[in-house]
Amino acid sequence: MKPSPPHRALRFLRWFCREDYIEEIEGDLTEVFEKQYEQSQAKARRKFTWSVIRYFRPGFIKSFNTSYSTNTIAMFRHNFLLTFRNFKRYKGSFFINLIGLSTGLACALLIYLWVNDEVHMDKFLKNDERLYQVKQNIPTADGPLTTDGTPGLLARTLIDEMPEIEYASSAITSSWFDAQNGVISIGDTHFKAKAQMVEEDYFNIFSWNIIHRGKDRLLPDKYAVLISDELATRLFQRTENIIGKTITWKHEDFEGEFHITGVFEKPPANSSTQFDLLFNYEFMLEKDADNLEHWGNSGPCTYLLVKAGTNIEALNDKIRDFRKTKYKALVGTKYLEHIGTLFLQRYSDQYLYDHYENGVQSGGRIMYVKLFSIIAVFLLIIGAINFMNLSTARASRRMSEIGIKKTVGASRKALMFQFLGESMLMTLLSSMVAILIVALLLPEFNAITGKQIELSFSKEVISSILAITLITGLFSGSYPALFLSRLRPISTLKGKMDFSTGEPWIRKGLVVFQFVISLILIVSVLVVYQQIEFIQTKNLGYNKDNIMSFVREGQQDTGAEAFMNELKNIPGVVQASTFGHDLVGDYGGTGAVVWEGKKPDQRINFGNLEMDYDLIEMLEIEMVAGRSFSKELGSNRTQIIFNEAAIAAMGLEDPIGKTIKLWGQEREIIGVAKNFHFESFYEKVKPCFIQCYPDLQNILVKIKAGMEKETLTRIEDFYQKHNKELPFDYRFLDEDYQALYAAEQRVSALSKYFAGIAILVSCLGLFGLVAFTAERRLKEIGIRKVLGSSELGIIKLLSGDFTRMVLVAIAIALPLSYLVTREWLKNFAYRIDLAWWFFISAGIMVLLIAWVTVGIQTIKVARISPTECLKDE
Repeated sequence: MKPSPPHRALRFLRWFCREDYIEEIEGDLTEVFEKQYEQSQAKARRKFTWSVIRYFRPGFIKSFNTSYSTNTIAMFRHNFLLTFRNFKRYKGSFFINLIGLSTGLACALLIYLWVNDEVHMDKFLKNDERLYQVKQNIPTADGPLTTDGTPGLLARTLIDEMPEIEYASSAITSSWFDAQNGVISIGDTHFKAKAQMVEEDYFNIFSWNIIHRGKDRLLPDKYAVLISDELATRLFQRTENIIGKTITWKHEDFEGEFHITGVFEKPPANSSTQFDLLFNYEFMLEKDADNLEHWGNSGPCTYLLVKAGTNIEALNDKIRDFRKTKYKALVGTKYLEHIGTLFLQRYSDQYLYDHYENGVQSGGRIMYVKLFSIIAVFLLIIGAINFMNLSTARASRRMSEIGIKKTVGASRKALMFQFLGESMLMTLLSSMVAILIVALLLPEFNAITGKQIELSFSKEVISSILAITLITGLFSGSYPALFLSRLRPISTLKGKMDFSTGEPWIRKGLVVFQFVISLILIVSVLVVYQQIEFIQTKNLGYNKDNIMSFVREGQQDTGAEAFMNELKNIPGVVQASTFGHDLVGDYGGTGAVVWEGKKPDQRINFGNLEMDYDLIEMLEIEMVAGRSFSKELGSNRTQIIFNEAAIAAMGLEDPIGKTIKLWGQEREIIGVAKNFHFESFYEKVKPCFIQCYPDLQNILVKIKAGMEKETLTRIEDFYQKHNKELPFDYRFLDEDYQALYAAEQRVSALSKYFAGIAILVSCLGLFGLVAFTAERRLKEIGIRKVLGSSELGIIKLLSGDFTRMVLVAIAIALPLSYLVTREWLKNFAYRIDLAWWFFISAGIMVLLIAWVTVGIQTIKVARISPTECLKDE
């Protein structure tokens, strides 16, 4: 049996080699191969393959359908030249299309970058698919309250009893510490830093990058700590060779000396969790075991890594009543109805899906992601509609070209390819301009959105830009390609355009669609602005003006009372006091309040606000009954103040002087405060009580109006005297309040820009339709002018149809905008009423803008001489 040459090399030779050479070359190579095969098979195969490759050169390569290739290249060149000439000849249409498409694409790209950043939050974690957090629905009088807090011993119990769970860890996050940063010190160097307390398995659940570590476990004892590379550089000017070094940590809740056992890479910007230090959870567990080791209390977060293939729905069913079962075994049935049920949420979903109502997930940031994604699509459609309208509007100028091409045999498919090519080229140019616009606007866009987005040309970004460009180009060119390629050669050569009955309605419908979207955006802007104004001006039940706050921390060399007395004596300081929480949603809570007449099954969750003396007076919280706390009148630790909502919920009449039990201790009601907002306007004012605890960490200072600048300088000098080398971080109370509605303010700002862009691009589309109509009716206009029509009459004639289109858009958009804005306002417990003038003023605004747009073109047409209109006749 003769040896066979390498089949792949032989197939390659037969594929490329010319017919007049193939037989001779193949025979020679095969003969040589057979001779060499007897000496060495491997060498013969290599020699044959190398010889085939050497023949792969122009003299031996056959023609691959050259005529087809030449025709294709010629067609591309011809279409490109025609497109370029049309762009150059009709500069007005070219620039209108370029502005419309590039503006729409720029908006879409900006929104894409923002949405891409939002949806990728926490997705970088290695175990993302299996990483879950345990949440809890706690029964209250107003329905289930969803919280992150869980019993401190839940994690270790779950890992022992649930085989589906691979790792579990309790964690005390930075929010546990009232969002205060602690102070880390080494020698005379002090920094503020954000900390978490975690268990050893935390590092098996979260894939944080550990840069350096000791030989032992990461958290071998309760005084172990890991620090971020960023903090290590600040403390030691390096990240290497610091294992075993000691740092001092001071915080209101815990302090001490800790030894470094590891250095981790600081969480990236797309992590919703940010921290500088990781302490051992055992430290806090030992300090507060009574609370953390009881099934009746909640506090730490619980994170799980489930095993691959775990059925999450089945696991949810198993853990739902897990806490109740443990509590019942420990305590019995007393207060069992107040114990919450557990469920799992994927960790990376929490950022977007963070809002719950009645224990059911009901949105969150995902609402704005969807909203702006829809806006991006609509802005692209509006820009594409402009191209459609202007392309068909200018069709009369290309009738001869289309007619001649069809006469000499051009197929409809070839013409469609030509017009789609024009669309793709225009979209490609617009994309380049759009990328430039995005690069210029990105810093401002980041300032509005609070992001740190960069225009990095990664594979994902490039592919997304190309996909957006391709889809936009095909969509915007589809209608002109179908319409222009359908024209009959006889009609086009006679200068006539055949329109089907539905043709004008399609173009008019496209313009109506543009204005419907624009009008909805304008109404939305008005409503969002009015709601934000309402939030800013509504009486909160306290006075937040000229009140700043900072945290008492660091190496203070005086006692708390002396510190506060010295602060109060600073010129420009009207009053100073302390607060255990804040007035923007950070407060404690409990249901452990017992009063006379309380029903056995009655459950009310009370907010717990801890204040110092004089804070009620400084905030100007009104007392509707009784009095506030006073140093001169009795022991304030046995006294308590409720708000009106709490008194109403408890059903107490004449509450002053009555006694209640809080956590088993008797408290005398000395006052009832008028309801005030200690949360955002998304929530109704809840029942709360106020306790008096002097010398708390959060210091609030009321500054005399008109003396803010110099007083702040004095307070900073005072702070630095007691806290050397620590930066003076302060906030004004109204800034904290504004931060509650940062998302709404960003939506308001972005909506203004997008609404303006939508109406601008829509007007360009209207301009295109006016131009189209004017060209079609040019001879009619000339005849009317010959017969005596005035310019005003011509203007009325041309603008009438467009006015009706805008009125139709208004009629469609106003009910839709009412439904959209009403749904958005439902998120607020306190909101504006949708007044009629929001909608009427928006409709009038759009109508006036449309009249101006139409007027510019119709006046121009109305002034054309009849001779110019009729010269072809």
